[in-house]
Amino acid sequence: MNKVLHALVYLILAVSGVALFFELNLFDKKALLADRNRQLEDYLVRISHTLEKADATKPATLPEAKKDISPVEAKEVEVPETENVLEDYPVHLEEANLETLKWDDKERIQMRQMYKLDGEGKKIPDPANPGDFVKKGPGTAAELLDVLFDRAKAQQAKLNVTRAELVASRSKLEALVADYNKLKPPARADKILIEELKAKIAQLESDKANLEEQVKKLKGQIEDLNAEVTSLKDEVTQAKEETETVKEDLAKAQKLVEQLNKLLQQRPTSSSSNAAITSLSAGNKGKIIDANNTYMFAIVEFDDASIKELLGEERQNPLPLLELGIRRKGANGDVYVGRIRLRQAVAGKNLIVADILGDWQQLPAEKDDVVFAE
Repeated sequence: MNKVLHALVYLILAVSGVALFFELNLFDKKALLADRNRQLEDYLVRISHTLEKADATKPATLPEAKKDISPVEAKEVEVPETENVLEDYPVHLEEANLETLKWDDKERIQMRQMYKLDGEGKKIPDPANPGDFVKKGPGTAAELLDVLFDRAKAQQAKLNVTRAELVASRSKLEALVADYNKLKPPARADKILIEELKAKIAQLESDKANLEEQVKKLKGQIEDLNAEVTSLKDEVTQAKEETETVKEDLAKAQKLVEQLNKLLQQRPTSSSSNAAITSLSAGNKGKIIDANNTYMFAIVEFDDASIKELLGEERQNPLPLLELGIRRKGANGDVYVGRIRLRQAVAGKNLIVADILGDWQQLPAEKDDVVFAE
């Protein structure tokens, strides 16, 4: 009996030693599991501070960036056709600094709750798994992890949408850059044309000054001729008063007078140049009844008042070579067409032939275009 007791005591001592060994090893494992669980809690809390609590709400009104899509033509467009390039733009993706989950000690405590508890704080058996307990539901760690997973998945979906929108925005930007680059060559060509036109205008101004100088010289020559004519007339009067003995000299003087009379008939009289007007009162003066844009002339029908203003009450004055404007009635108001210069009046009618000035022409002249003075 004593031997049995001794054997049993030794056996209990051996089992106790083994139990002590396992206890020491399990204590280290327990500390490891506690540290690992604490580290996991810390990182889950830190991750919760980076995940948005909810998605940004979509605004009621979308942003607008209207692009002018009307064609570029040689006419004014008061209300161009446009399209909104931001029509499908998800502006809610720009919302920054959204509220995050921001877990704290309350969630730390819940993450330590593996099972769902009833009202008495006891674990609830899982009907689907006999012998096990319910691990999901309010108050469990699974509830928080599901929230964390759902928000991470939503944030990933938002990131993918943002990437797709970046691709779409880049495509729109490339299209806008291409449209902008298409405008540069015509703009450069227009600038070159403008510089050429400026040079041409400067040359025309110089030619005009030269012509004015020539006109001034011709006027001086006419005055000299008038003085010479006056002198010759005096000589003729003196010759007529001479006696019959100077008939030969008188005949020569008469010949000279005939030549001078021919010169006087050929030159413009001072009364005609003085009668020509230099401008018209502002307003509509008539309309074009026919136009030839190839040979650059038009036939204009003036109203009675304008004809009297141009030629006088009895049409006794010469036609002044005035420049007048042309405009056309359009859907959005009057459109400027160009300018004409009066050249020849038709006798007995209100018709005047005019030259179409190419330097001023914006559009081809047409029948029924309005002629006006500024």
